Amino acid sequence: MRSVALVAPRVLEPYTLPDPPDPGPGEVLVKLKAVGICGSDMHWYLEGGIGHSVAKYPQVLGHEPVGEIIAIGTGVHHRKVGDRVSIEPSITCGHCYWCLKGQHNNCSACVFLGSPQAPGLFREYAVVPEHNADLIPDNLTWLQGTLIEPLAVIVHVLELVQVRMGDTVAVLGAGPIGMLCASMAKQSGAARVYVGDKLPHRRAMAMGMGADLALPVPQLAEAILDETRGVGVDLVLDAAGAIETINTGIALTRPSGTYLIIGIPSVRETMVDLHTAMAKEITIKTLKRSNHKGAAAAQLLAAGRVRDSFLTHTFPLNDTAKGFELLANYEDNVGKVVIEV
Repeated sequence: MRSVALVAPRVLEPYTLPDPPDPGPGEVLVKLKAVGICGSDMHWYLEGGIGHSVAKYPQVLGHEPVGEIIAIGTGVHHRKVGDRVSIEPSITCGHCYWCLKGQHNNCSACVFLGSPQAPGLFREYAVVPEHNADLIPDNLTWLQGTLIEPLAVIVHVLELVQVRMGDTVAVLGAGPIGMLCASMAKQSGAARVYVGDKLPHRRAMAMGMGADLALPVPQLAEAILDETRGVGVDLVLDAAGAIETINTGIALTRPSGTYLIIGIPSVRETMVDLHTAMAKEITIKTLKRSNHKGAAAAQLLAAGRVRDSFLTHTFPLNDTAKGFELLANYEDNVGKVVIEV
């Protein structure tokens, strides 16, 4: 079957994968329709790895997919041929210590689609466990459905941190994850949502997603400290994970507040200002993927709780490289790019 693979840093090429097998017990065969490009895909593309994980070429990327079930295996009871589904890209065992605790994202036997462990979804077909296929509500298009996986990350964010009525929240980075953070923070009761990003068009998009103020990060930091009289905000959501945002985020967190890093740093080692964090007794948290929250994310989208205005570009599978290059260069006021299979 057709796919597109990363064969070297910043080099994506058409790649032939074996035809998919028939689905086994408890599995479904999905004909893919669309796949969003994620920020972590861009790390593989630009840097040849994520943290201590190094790309294994050729590597098929893509983990924000939607498609139609065209075959089911024995023992499948909750999905049928013709169902429109999004795919949870973490294939977990379901019976290890962490799975049994409901912490599927830390499964000791997890296989993540789109990593060196297994091909991602920039391809025509995929066989996945039934429980990794979440139904897409009827009122969502295929393109809107590609937001289920990234929004599931934000649902997991709200499992890790609490946004109370009247809280102040700063979001650093206005890529798709940052914009979704701003939207959900506002809907969760935040009185003031600040967004920092270097790109004017993304700051404008963030304002449309619910931000109250959007500025470049240095100016945003000044504005926050001015408005809060030097105290800072209750919660910082760092959707950039850049060297310059990590310590800025810690500095902007009020005493006893919370700093959560979502974005993946581009470098393996980072200098973290622990002295400032300890002086304020702030809580520092990290996040890993979405913890299988696709069903909840789908319902939020179906209810119209999240805008899709940052979905700006689509490309056919054969032009996947053009979509990645557009994002790499921040061209044409790009927001979210989706590959249509």
